[in-house]
Amino acid sequence: MIQPVTEIKVGLDFGSGIQPVGRLAIRDRVIYFEYNEDFTQKGIEISPFRLPLQKGVVELPQRPFEGLAGVFSDSLPDGWGRLLFERMARAQGILPTHISPLDRLAHVGLHGMGALVYEPDNSPSAVHELIDLDHLALQTEEVLQGSSEEVIKELFALNGSSAGARPKALIGVDADRKNSSYGAKQLEVGYEPWLVKFPNSQDGPDAGAIEYVYALMAKEAGVLMPDVHLFPSQKGAGYFAVKRFDRDGNKRLHMHTASGLLHSDFRTPSLDYEDLLNLTGALTKDIREVEKMYRLAVFNVLAHNRDDHAKNFSFLMHENGDWKLAPAYDLTFSSGPNGEQSTMVMGEGKNPAIRDMVKLGLEAKLSKRLIEEIIEQTKSALARWEYLSKNYNVNKVNVELVLNSMLS
Repeated sequence: MIQPVTEIKVGLDFGSGIQPVGRLAIRDRVIYFEYNEDFTQKGIEISPFRLPLQKGVVELPQRPFEGLAGVFSDSLPDGWGRLLFERMARAQGILPTHISPLDRLAHVGLHGMGALVYEPDNSPSAVHELIDLDHLALQTEEVLQGSSEEVIKELFALNGSSAGARPKALIGVDADRKNSSYGAKQLEVGYEPWLVKFPNSQDGPDAGAIEYVYALMAKEAGVLMPDVHLFPSQKGAGYFAVKRFDRDGNKRLHMHTASGLLHSDFRTPSLDYEDLLNLTGALTKDIREVEKMYRLAVFNVLAHNRDDHAKNFSFLMHENGDWKLAPAYDLTFSSGPNGEQSTMVMGEGKNPAIRDMVKLGLEAKLSKRLIEEIIEQTKSALARWEYLSKNYNVNKVNVELVLNSMLS
């Protein structure tokens, strides 16, 4: 049963126990936050630009994250996860408008993405048992069409706080990638934490295969990528899965999106890749991380991935406070808002050209030689689309559509 929450304790768990960070409270629909005094003395910034370490109670902004600071909003599911939560609330006779952001954080509890944890922990329980991906895919279809409360409860237990519009499940995968288990919480020995995606009502049966091929091309282009896998499917070309990069063995990493760091509403795109390169430099203070972001920018533009909004770029913080760019995710063919890149390239969104990419790199103080190498390496990787897509059973119409879009 969803219980109303008026206060939340916030902590960080890097895998060796919870250290208190602060507390959130809601009064008359306004949310306040106060850092724990001991935590402020450690000098570790969980969100240096929009929620820097400070003493006293802070009133959090109403926009763009429903009264939360971006760092806490990043812990919440959107899209699919939000749909499940609101369906579950309605089944209990609770209107979604009566649910506060703190109620939602309590349902993330101790087992969300990244290293931030929230108490009270009202997250759903999950058993350790093997799961069938085809069965899960069928259940996601049932939910999209309207479904029973029991199915919703099971899927919610598998979702954790993963974001994005497509149905997802947090699973455990064995070393041979043959068996899958519940993976939103503790995993059994021999299982690693992965995230698997299922098609939504707008996707074709080859959506997983397309994203898998994009991941292979991105790796070849030198983009920092997590391990990926295409699980077999009885109904389509396969289920795309990615190894979770917010976990490293028993360790957890603090994860923060560009959207959350800058308080930029990803639903109304306004960022330029120049902003993301500047953010990367300011946060990591490492030109090598800036180069990684530039590679990702080049890949997205040349590969026609136009759903490159601010929530599709993340950074990871280790327990010593050092930040790095997170591996890339959600790379696939997409048309973006009104056919434009969600993130512009030097002010150009409709048809960013190679000259815009070169200018972007030069503005970021990358050498012209490196810029040219990255662009050529990306072109070479994307030239494998036709071969790889056919090899992984992408629909012929989609093979041609993507091919023509890359060439245009």
